[in-house]
Amino acid sequence: MRVLLPDLPDFRALSQPDEGGVPGVTLDHYDRAHVPDGPADGVVLWMTGPQTRERLLQVPGLKWVLTLTAGIDHVQGRLPDGVALFNASRLHDRAVAVHALTGMLAAARGLHAFRDAQGRAQWASPALPTDSRLGTLDGLNIVLWGYGHIGRNLEELLAPHGAHVRGIRSTTPTDERDELLRAADWVVLLLPSTPDTRGVVNADTLALLKPDAWLMNVGRGNLIVTDDLVQALQEHRLGGAFLDVTDPEPLPATHPLWKLPNVIITPHIASTTTDLIRRGAHLTRDFLIDLQQGHEPDGRVTAGRTY
Repeated sequence: MRVLLPDLPDFRALSQPDEGGVPGVTLDHYDRAHVPDGPADGVVLWMTGPQTRERLLQVPGLKWVLTLTAGIDHVQGRLPDGVALFNASRLHDRAVAVHALTGMLAAARGLHAFRDAQGRAQWASPALPTDSRLGTLDGLNIVLWGYGHIGRNLEELLAPHGAHVRGIRSTTPTDERDELLRAADWVVLLLPSTPDTRGVVNADTLALLKPDAWLMNVGRGNLIVTDDLVQALQEHRLGGAFLDVTDPEPLPATHPLWKLPNVIITPHIASTTTDLIRRGAHLTRDFLIDLQQGHEPDGRVTAGRTY
């Protein structure tokens, strides 16, 4: 079995049996400037640009693709017929859940406002929340819109904080969904980008939320109609927003979201950890061993699914 992997030290180590390599598998490595010639049975897709990705998906003899991402929108519809697709949501679930919890706690304590004041060398500022606004998550209604692996991880992390957690799934009736949104203190978007979810948070959706509710997006930027979100924030019809993903992405330097005091932005790093590449290589090794032993690896995407 010949497999193409990212040209990174942790993945190169998989060729060395004494470093936890995979016996019986021929490994070759690609980067943005080079895709090895010849057929391959599989491709491990990660950290490359769209042009290289398209070349990798057209490698002769391809039987499967493992994308070391949770989302598959960059791959779906581009695979040749008969090629199996696997994703690696389990590589990212815990980190995204931790990032989401961190964002909620930071907002509850007003850390974004204090950080802004620190930049002005101010001990206190009229822009800071009053003492009565500084709170905890205790008793808050937190709605997880998209209740999969990340949602279950996040619910587990929220348990000690006394919040009331509810999930919205694709099967949740519209009237029930809207009632959950009306009662929410936090709405956390964990959805993939699909034709059904793009723009799902728009002016009508935002009008359902309480004026002091916060919206968090750690899913995909195009879940939100950005102009509608900006207007709701500017008109104080929303308490605030925590955005790890945006539309457009990255945000232009002149975009109004940068300047809004009740917005916290992180640059699409919710799933990033210092050991992410090492963990990705370990997941790849386990995946290849499963194949070698005739087992079905975790993460197979059912044909026709958009996430």
